[in-house]
Amino acid sequence: MDLEEYRRRARTWLEANVQDGPDGRAGGASGPGGVAAAKEFMAKLYDAGYSGITWPAEWGGQGLTQAEERAFAAEAAAFTLPTYVFSIGLGMCGPTLVDLGTDAQRRRHLRPLLRGEEIWCQLFSEPAAGSDVAALQTRAAATDGGWVVDGQKVWTSVAQHADWGLLLARTDADVPKHKGLTMFIVDMHAPGVTVRPLRDMTGRAHFNEIFFDGVHIPAENVVGRVGDGWNCAVTTLLHERLSISSGVGMGGQKDNPVAFEALRRTADTADPVVRDRLVELHIRSRALALFNQRLAQETKAGIFPGARGSAAKLLLAELTMFQADLATSLAGPEAVAWIEDGPGDASPGGTGNGEGPGAGAGTGDGAGGDGGTAGGGGLAHAVSLAPAMALGGGTNEIMRNIVSERVLNLPPEPRTDKNVPFKELRTSGEAPR
Repeated sequence: MDLEEYRRRARTWLEANVQDGPDGRAGGASGPGGVAAAKEFMAKLYDAGYSGITWPAEWGGQGLTQAEERAFAAEAAAFTLPTYVFSIGLGMCGPTLVDLGTDAQRRRHLRPLLRGEEIWCQLFSEPAAGSDVAALQTRAAATDGGWVVDGQKVWTSVAQHADWGLLLARTDADVPKHKGLTMFIVDMHAPGVTVRPLRDMTGRAHFNEIFFDGVHIPAENVVGRVGDGWNCAVTTLLHERLSISSGVGMGGQKDNPVAFEALRRTADTADPVVRDRLVELHIRSRALALFNQRLAQETKAGIFPGARGSAAKLLLAELTMFQADLATSLAGPEAVAWIEDGPGDASPGGTGNGEGPGAGAGTGDGAGGDGGTAGGGGLAHAVSLAPAMALGGGTNEIMRNIVSERVLNLPPEPRTDKNVPFKELRTSGEAPR
């Protein structure tokens, strides 16, 4: 069918199947009931042909083009879809398996992910390995038929709901830190996995810390090659950057109190200074949207975006802070008014902690929370959450380093640990091991 007919059918389906919940996010997954409703919606979305629109048909996707995906996103912008708990799997873990997984892994995991039957999380960052994720200390020791994992991860979104995770662990301490890592698929319900919530300054638990105590992982759950985990992580992080920054300016912020439309409705547009700042917000949003559209088109055509994905993430972080600053100046004292609406699970718009690919850089563990911003504290909550975008998915400083070195070809910072075996390094004040 032609694109206009595709959009018409998508709009008709959305009108018939999406109903906003009381918190403004249809079926927001702030508890078990919300997750169940989100899974039911994802199954309907998949059966209608709107989940995995550009994913390969042989692995459960629709096998369509970026044009159809953009058309659906444009129609969905007028709605609030209860899909947040699947965002890590759909935006990061699933695409990594499409690129690097075995056929058996793809057959087992991709279709259930697209139908919402299983939820995924990303397990990279650690207490002593955020901006430098290659310094991670979670160990995977080879054993009969697989691996045994011990260690800790942190800043992990949706882990409290997750069935599976992509885990980065150290399998060789005798080589430099970037060369001794391996990526695994881990069962989040396996014996020895413990998930604990972490509460941030919004008052909600957007993230989690996870402990692994003798967790067994089958040999067939290795993603890529043993010892090649860093390159696998770079692939995941590329998808993360594109996932976090995509869609900006193309809609999808229906319930965001600091989005352009929300600010335009409440601002005094008779004031020329206010108009100028709203125009700047619109221009920056659209510019980032078009940049992301270009990266997506190039990716589909087989052109690797590389470090430009980090540029998109940096632009999004700066845009998010600009939005929060503008909303604060327009709202005045109301911007700090807070109405407690319960502890909740999470809320839209935030990101997991971590940094980007490259020597000396780390990783992000996801985006956003899965509840809504209810009550009169919505604006204050959105403003207080905005700084997270400058940290999660890669801090602005790390993003600038990546862009300067890999896009602009400027000299890299000195790194004294690049070729030193990991066991000889000092990490977090520890003595050499």
